[in-house]
Amino acid sequence: MLLSEFVMWVAVTLGIVTTIAIISERFGVEIAIGIYASLTVIANIIAVKLISVGTVPYFGLLVGPAGVIVYASTFLITDIISEIYGKEIAKKTVITGFFANIVAVASIMIAVIWSPAPFMPENLLKSFDTIFSMTPRVVIASIIAYLISQTHDVYAYHFWKAKTKERFLWLRNNASTMVSQLIDTIVFITLAFYGVFDLNVLLAMITGQYLLKLTIALVDTPFMYIAVYTRGLVKSYNL
Repeated sequence: MLLSEFVMWVAVTLGIVTTIAIISERFGVEIAIGIYASLTVIANIIAVKLISVGTVPYFGLLVGPAGVIVYASTFLITDIISEIYGKEIAKKTVITGFFANIVAVASIMIAVIWSPAPFMPENLLKSFDTIFSMTPRVVIASIIAYLISQTHDVYAYHFWKAKTKERFLWLRNNASTMVSQLIDTIVFITLAFYGVFDLNVLLAMITGQYLLKLTIALVDTPFMYIAVYTRGLVKSYNL
């Protein structure tokens, strides 16, 4: 995957997320919360595949989990919910995502250890176990990183909103998301892989993944404006 393709897929994903957020204005915030929770689960499931984005000068080859685009888009959803529905609803959204992941992890672990049907092909069983078997340390690291970073995103968003007296939407969107994703990357990689890889490898992993997330954070700003200002049309015309 080239960097241009990566940006294209980011734009497509963010466009879908923004559309859902706009639809939620008509049918209720529960839709946005449900999609948010779904995306956090999906991101963890597809993260087993690593993607190559391309080579960046001074940083080398950028590699990250396939779920990076999906997961990064969840920060856009919480920012949209924060802006339109307020801090408390955004906090409930994060908690909903947390419990969705707990349920997903428990369900997957049960499915993995459950005795398979005797006629199930061995190669399919091995593939299933390879994909869905979870290292407890990685799971715990993921959940901790999620709670810390997503909670920070909500509080940081409203901090900047108050600080700027509700001006500069782009500033609170980017300031909250960029820092939150840095926290998420550092916490997860450190907790999941410290002692497994050398420090220079950990730093390379953190740098590479954060550059991908930073790109997504920059690209999502126009979508934030679309979601916030389109809601007025939805309400005005009762779409």
